[in-house]
Amino acid sequence: MKSFVPVALVIVALAVLPLFVQSNVVLNFLVVTLMLALAGQGWNILGGYGGQYSFGHAIFFGTGAYVTAILQVKYGVNAWLAFGCGMVAGAVVGTVVGWLAFRAGLRGSYFALVTLAFAEVLRIVASVAPITGAGVGTLVNLDMRFSAMQFQSRAVFYWLILSLVAAALIITWLIERSRFGAWLIAVRENEDAARALGVNALTVKLGAMVISGVVTAAAGCFYVQYFLFVDSHIAYGTWISVEALLTPIIGGAGTIFGPLVGALVVRALGEGALLITGHAPGLDLVVFGMVLIAVVWFSPSGIIGLRKTLLGKFRRPAAEVRRG
Repeated sequence: MKSFVPVALVIVALAVLPLFVQSNVVLNFLVVTLMLALAGQGWNILGGYGGQYSFGHAIFFGTGAYVTAILQVKYGVNAWLAFGCGMVAGAVVGTVVGWLAFRAGLRGSYFALVTLAFAEVLRIVASVAPITGAGVGTLVNLDMRFSAMQFQSRAVFYWLILSLVAAALIITWLIERSRFGAWLIAVRENEDAARALGVNALTVKLGAMVISGVVTAAAGCFYVQYFLFVDSHIAYGTWISVEALLTPIIGGAGTIFGPLVGALVVRALGEGALLITGHAPGLDLVVFGMVLIAVVWFSPSGIIGLRKTLLGKFRRPAAEVRRG
């Protein structure tokens, strides 16, 4: 349990922030950052630990968002129940897509392109289907009640998304220390060797896909409750697939805190670029690309990996001095 202390400290430190921060602008920044960190953590479980790089994690984000919105608007389902149904829908989509892709033996770029294709197909369907509002989208009615999961204070939204991020951090921590996590890493390192050692690669990858789907769908569900609107470009657009992939890679794929660190960096750079240039369209993507190139060039294991590398460089000379 000693290894859980950093996770607990980070959660507690983040939980007390609204007690010192009153600005709605800052709180909004933190809420969106945590939402991206949650989506990134979903990608991290599948891509960082399992080595199955997805280019279309919007399939989970969008499914969670649409299921939550449609159940509330079309069928009058309680927001909390609709939120849970959206997460279950993410698990179902993960099962279906994972089963089709992994049963076909797709790996690497083939798997990445298939997930991207699924996201694009769902985007096109959502843009014409009447139940999703077609091109108009779905607007959730404003209802400032706890039962509708709508709150006057941004701080409450902050604590809600933080609770989801905390759950994702704990899940990742448990996976990292479980037999399932060991199997997942074995499949990532060498799938054929893992099979030879008796690991059921299909089951392991499918399990990671389902967990990843649930976590990422939760981010989509939260998006709807926070912004009260969703359309096909928001739900299944490339923006969320890109940011869900960028945050763990920049922060450190295959690490517990990588997506959280990466989300903070991505959001800070994106907002900074928009403030400096006056909201030039597409500039944030240019900045993200430059940061990604820099991270891959100088520290392929991300910012967290860079910290470990620098610590190792400082410790080696100190050890040599002591031996001398």
